[in-house]
Amino acid sequence: MAVTAMISLEALEPVLADLAGVRQDPVWHGEGDALAHTRLVAASMAEQPSFLALDRNDQQMLLAAGLLHDLGKARCTVWEDGRWTAPGHCAAGAKMAREKLMTGLGLAGTPEAICLREAVCLLVRWHMRPLHIFERDDPARFLRQMASAGGLTSAFTLEKLAVLAEADIRGRICPDRAERLEDVALFRALAEEAGCLRGPFPYPDAPSRWADMTGKAVVPGQKVYDAAWGTVVMVSGLPGTGKDTYIAAHYGGLPMVSLDQVRRELGAAPDDGGGAVIRRAREQARALLRERRPFVFNATNLSAANRGRWTDLFHRYGAAVRIEYLETGWEERCRRNLSRRDSVPESVVARMLRSLEPPLLTEAEEVRWISV
Repeated sequence: MAVTAMISLEALEPVLADLAGVRQDPVWHGEGDALAHTRLVAASMAEQPSFLALDRNDQQMLLAAGLLHDLGKARCTVWEDGRWTAPGHCAAGAKMAREKLMTGLGLAGTPEAICLREAVCLLVRWHMRPLHIFERDDPARFLRQMASAGGLTSAFTLEKLAVLAEADIRGRICPDRAERLEDVALFRALAEEAGCLRGPFPYPDAPSRWADMTGKAVVPGQKVYDAAWGTVVMVSGLPGTGKDTYIAAHYGGLPMVSLDQVRRELGAAPDDGGGAVIRRAREQARALLRERRPFVFNATNLSAANRGRWTDLFHRYGAAVRIEYLETGWEERCRRNLSRRDSVPESVVARMLRSLEPPLLTEAEEVRWISV
């Protein structure tokens, strides 16, 4: 999908205020606090030939990513072993950016809004990776895994990630700038050689992509035998998104394992994710998997780690998995949630949003982002 939605850079200014006064190691960030660094990154990016060659929409998207790339430092910065450091700030910043963009800037609920927002969040989450790509056991495969995100949002490419990484280096005063810029150049060259610099690698089909994503000994681009006996559909989305309605309309003929239904059977609270609920749902899923019956798994399934615990189970029984992430506009989601029989308190939804990670094509044979 060509992404034509826009982000107002002016609307991001209040968000950046959180970076004022956030300390950085002066050896690697001689320019000052995180806000000073962020300003320099945006200015540096605007001067890059590779940035200037992009269309206006992509430029706005990359500038937004540049302004938000270190947002996680506001939450993660600590004094440790005699220096300022911010462990985990990339992943935390991506989640913080998603929350701000969804609830504050209205980037939710339409295909274009989802694709634009998630491209920004992926850039924030992965902005340090070009500097460490050769630390991976199989750098080319790792590049193909990252690039696969372009199969969900065409606004994301490894070339744009390299533009952000280069601006990040040029936007700080540090003794290793030349070496770091060389790392970015090598990242570009390897991604070009791997066939995924400007888009996802062209796999012949979903099973072949999945074999490569999961580390199977296959030649990239080689078509593999699909041994799956059927597909388990995992539905993902925040409370109030309309998962039950969607499933009834599209998968009404399939059996369903639903955490909400299990909670009702056990008399548990709507947000109860305790052991009894999970055990009952896994028993139900295993019964269907042993019979090789395709089914729908209905739960919020918001984080990659949570989804992985279930998809691992489905794959162990020989099923393929399709993850369908559902999203609607934020205000509409609130309205739907409040009208549910078992509505989830909005304070709980706010906590859920902070853990939200829409699924990627490294998680299952098929992944879809769907506006409902």
